[in-house]
Amino acid sequence: MGNQSIVLRLCFAVLSTAVCVWQVRATEPQGRDRPNVLFIAVDDLACTLGCYGDLVAKTPNIDRLAAEGTCFQRAYNQLPLCNPTRASVMTGLRPDQIKVYDLDRHFRDQLPDVVTLPQAFQAAGYFAARVGKIYHYNVPASIGTDGFDDPASWNRTVNPKGRDKTDEALVFNAEPHRKISGALSWLAADGRDEEQTDGMIASEAIKIMQEKKDQPFFLGVGFFRPHTPYVAPKKYFEMYPVDSLRLPYAPPGDRDDIPTAAFAHNCPVPNYGLDRKTLLQATQAYYACVSFVDAQVGRLLDAVEELGLSEETIVVFWSDHGYHLGEHDGVWQKRTLFEQGARAPLIVRVPGQKSRGDCRQIVEFVDIYPTLTDLAAIPSPPGLAGRSLRPLIDNRQADWDGFAVTQVLRPADARVSEPVMGCSIRTHRYRFTEWGEGKHGVELYDHQSDPNEFHNLAVDPDAATVAVIDRLRPMLRSKASGKTPTVPVNPDRL
Repeated sequence: MGNQSIVLRLCFAVLSTAVCVWQVRATEPQGRDRPNVLFIAVDDLACTLGCYGDLVAKTPNIDRLAAEGTCFQRAYNQLPLCNPTRASVMTGLRPDQIKVYDLDRHFRDQLPDVVTLPQAFQAAGYFAARVGKIYHYNVPASIGTDGFDDPASWNRTVNPKGRDKTDEALVFNAEPHRKISGALSWLAADGRDEEQTDGMIASEAIKIMQEKKDQPFFLGVGFFRPHTPYVAPKKYFEMYPVDSLRLPYAPPGDRDDIPTAAFAHNCPVPNYGLDRKTLLQATQAYYACVSFVDAQVGRLLDAVEELGLSEETIVVFWSDHGYHLGEHDGVWQKRTLFEQGARAPLIVRVPGQKSRGDCRQIVEFVDIYPTLTDLAAIPSPPGLAGRSLRPLIDNRQADWDGFAVTQVLRPADARVSEPVMGCSIRTHRYRFTEWGEGKHGVELYDHQSDPNEFHNLAVDPDAATVAVIDRLRPMLRSKASGKTPTVPVNPDRL
């Protein structure tokens, strides 16, 4: 991307902020009754958390947050890849609206005047800061830089760089023909938490909370782990002995009824062709990073309490997408439309919240933007794709006819002769997926009887299955583009 394009994008963004500020100042609330927002993002974190039912994970701090707030057990991202999903969350728009499907395109190339989530808070008089990864970064190459940031979103940015960068030569790469950014690679590191980039991120975020405790702030705190390479201090590896771990179960022939396009182009063979011992070591390293990040989240939560901000701060915890650890006979990492890739953690804690714990309604990541502006009672721009989750935060059992759409783009390669867009809809009972609008394959899974998505009902469907597909297809195609679905959802049936 050339310097001229960057300058133009920045100018558009600054102008957009100025217009939004001008529009909102007249109605800006006065005083200290406006809640802070602590906006915690984690990179490549699956639902491998105790509060999501994972029996292996040791995550007491995130579990504590989930118990004190609303833990959305069925929250779905819009595209399981770092740049698109983060751009979607921060603009409140779907990938088809911002035209971001890969790692190289910035959302302002399509929508130069869009008002991002932190811009909306800035316009309402908030101080907005970012520490670490909120928008996309190439990991680990861009650690310590601004990455693929959006300057107009922030009043201040901080980009720590820890010993995980200086120790990169020590990282073990199980696939040396690939860069450590996308390979199963790890390091049980020497030293303290605070020497790692994520430990430094927590420390810098705490400093900002200390500095800004007497004024409303929107603080984005983005951790880089458990993104590859899996790097964490040794003590976290010791929490997960390799001989106590197992690889996921898959029935014989699990892949036989799955379209070729369903598997990410960068994962051409099961388990990358690696042996069981290596895969278990990779699993250990991943969980070590999860517990390492959990410890940093605990530091943030403790700081909120110690600074007397608990009753003045909304805490949001989310991961950019799900992640595979060997499911479906050897799928690893991201870029799939299976449940493991589309579903991701989302927890919201609100001061004075009375309804707490698990919420099992289906929600989407585009709901995050309108939820926070609603909770903070500030204006949000028109045309957001999602809706406020406040009714579910107030009452986890509230009526909610939710369903979620996730998509991913497959580039042309040796397997497919043209780019293929996959789109998937998740309802209360089903997941329905089309590849190239069905040209490259169709999938239907009944989560009532098949929660692990082992049996593709779209292969040789009976009349009842065809009827379900005929109802889901128009819902999927309309909502992926941001339109209002033409077919209502009956969650008891779908």
